[in-house]
Amino acid sequence: MAKFTAMDKLNAVKRYLTSNESQLAFADSIGVDESLLRTWIQQYQYQGDKAFQKGYTNYTLQFKLDVLSYMSEKGTSTRETAAIFNIPAPSTVYRCQRKLENGGLDALKLNKKERPSMKKGNKKNKPVEGSQEALIDEVEHLRMENAYLKKLNALVQSKEKSPKKTKRK
Repeated sequence: MAKFTAMDKLNAVKRYLTSNESQLAFADSIGVDESLLRTWIQQYQYQGDKAFQKGYTNYTLQFKLDVLSYMSEKGTSTRETAAIFNIPAPSTVYRCQRKLENGGLDALKLNKKERPSMKKGNKKNKPVEGSQEALIDEVEHLRMENAYLKKLNALVQSKEKSPKKTKRK
């Protein structure tokens, strides 16, 4: 599926609203799923020409709670709620709803990073110098280093023994 710019989406919605085609036929003609076209139309109806001008957004806990409470009070769908609050993907509203139901308020809080940092988060705590764990770690490290050097030495020797091949022109 092709990627559509904000201008492409806006033009497509305006063309659809002035045409007499069904949503399915129009969606097929521009190469999108009918549900995606429906989402674009709702976003345009609620937000106007600014509906597709978006950037990356982190939503605060309060904003998420406001969105979810509006949705439950008014009985709107996730697609309509996303259009009203100018959220690009209705799935974002759905995920927030599921997080709140399954994990409560703590699950909705903004996570700066979902994955642990490779620099800080994945290192083991170093055992105390001289302890049995430290000695075991050191032996393991030296064994790995020794195995690496043996393989490197074998590679160098095999390259020295192999006859040099000339390049064909």
